[in-house]
Amino acid sequence: MICAASGKCMTEKNHGAGYHSPGKSEEYKRACYEACEKAMALIEECKSSLEAVTAAVAVLEDSPCTNAGIGSCLTLEGSVECDASVMDGKTFGYGAVGAVAGIKNPVKVAHCLLREETKGLMPLGRIPPCFLAGKGAYEWAIRHGIEETPPDGLVTQSSLSAYRKYKQRLQAFERREDSQAGCSIKKRKVEPAASDAHTVSDKLLDTVGAICIDCHGNISSAVSSGGLAMKHPGRVGQAAVYGCGCWALNASASKPVSVACSTTGCGEYLLKTMLARRCAEAVLQSENATQSTSQVFKQDFIESPFLANVAQKHGGAIIVRCEENQAELVWAHTTDSMCIGYMSGGKGRPKTRISRLPESAIPGNSLALEGTVSNIS
Repeated sequence: MICAASGKCMTEKNHGAGYHSPGKSEEYKRACYEACEKAMALIEECKSSLEAVTAAVAVLEDSPCTNAGIGSCLTLEGSVECDASVMDGKTFGYGAVGAVAGIKNPVKVAHCLLREETKGLMPLGRIPPCFLAGKGAYEWAIRHGIEETPPDGLVTQSSLSAYRKYKQRLQAFERREDSQAGCSIKKRKVEPAASDAHTVSDKLLDTVGAICIDCHGNISSAVSSGGLAMKHPGRVGQAAVYGCGCWALNASASKPVSVACSTTGCGEYLLKTMLARRCAEAVLQSENATQSTSQVFKQDFIESPFLANVAQKHGGAIIVRCEENQAELVWAHTTDSMCIGYMSGGKGRPKTRISRLPESAIPGNSLALEGTVSNIS
């Protein structure tokens, strides 16, 4: 039995070497610690990995220090819209919500969608949805008893302060642009001031996620995100998209290896590279999860032709590879830092840490990669 949880994945390009604020490091680690504890308690009660992974991510959503659920980044209009998804390695079932507002725990909606899908066709032979977005996702969630929240129920003072700061900078840029509107076309050239560059999405490029293996050997993965700061309303990131946010596959007779992945970072980059599925499938075909993960990040992310015009590729992932009674956990990120926690059944307390790029590394172009192996029962 194992649970791995991933918290904030951060970068701060303005300072050249971004980081999880040392003053808040314990808060980040505590969130991952509590997520692992919650999931493991369910696993030890012989609950499914799907239930455990949903519970772990819900704990992270409820932590105001993460950009998921409470504390999510605000959209351009000052609202909160969240993405989330879950995948069951046993059935290959998948459930997701995108740009949903007014729901306390979006991951619970994704889980409920997956559960309802397993019941088969709806009346008149209608196919049950596995992915809902916006108003439709909210209304479906309410009909199925998912806890809602007031419009400002997910807004924290920290996220509101960040929104106001970014809004002021955006308005200042727009005023400069308008002031040059009367210039001749030949002379007019509008560029952001140096202070505008790399400000809106520098610090919160994160998604929270988790992977769990239950007492029956089933593996599941989940992710949840509030998206990028100042995103356009209706924007959907990788956390809601199949193969991009999470992936999970149980062992089979032909391949006695279980694998799962949960990603974090800039959603647009993770979407274009389908990083979750790519990492999981590469690890599935290899006996060395660390080596295969390194190759995927370097060849299919940092050097990806789909991101050829992107100067800095910000992303991260946790991957679990399980064979027989041994599980290998790997975490990797090109961002300045990523907070992770993990726990094995019968091994006492969760372990947490904040992984960081070396000081000499270039965020978005360098890779931090570590792992650990645990025996599971």
